[in-house]
Amino acid sequence: MQWYYSKGAVQLGPISEAELKAKIASGEITTSDMVWKDGMADWVPLARVPELIAKAPAAAQTPPSIPGGSASPYIPPVSAPHPSVNHSGLPIPNYLWQSIAVTVCCCLPFGIPAIVYAAKVDSLQAQGDIQGALAASKSAKTWVMVSICSWLAVVVLYILTAVIVGVSGVH
Repeated sequence: MQWYYSKGAVQLGPISEAELKAKIASGEITTSDMVWKDGMADWVPLARVPELIAKAPAAAQTPPSIPGGSASPYIPPVSAPHPSVNHSGLPIPNYLWQSIAVTVCCCLPFGIPAIVYAAKVDSLQAQGDIQGALAASKSAKTWVMVSICSWLAVVVLYILTAVIVGVSGVH
């Protein structure tokens, strides 16, 4: 379970429960600091979370009052979507094998940018940059298509040249 906490009106996290308990035990997080995790309705002082309070130092065990009543000044963090899927829930293709294939078989100059963009897709997903991953995927696909089209254009020109030379009888 991932926890968020606040120090001096700054939201921090996510951190694991073990990390949070270590910070509590060391006194880095006090019972008056606010904490939150998925499933909680709002931010609450650490002193009001029984599962964590056992690890808190003995000082300041009474729950502090929240200014302005029960409303917390903090907004729960929005859970990021899983990095391997885009906004529609479908996996983001990286076009890596296609990029390598067109580089080796078709057109080296246009295949290299395809490989570069394809390699970026997974790392951007891992960082949670879905829009960046989608843009890199689109660029990789574009360069793959440019490479294939340029190869086809060369083949067509070669065939046309062979036909024209064959028809004209030039040896």
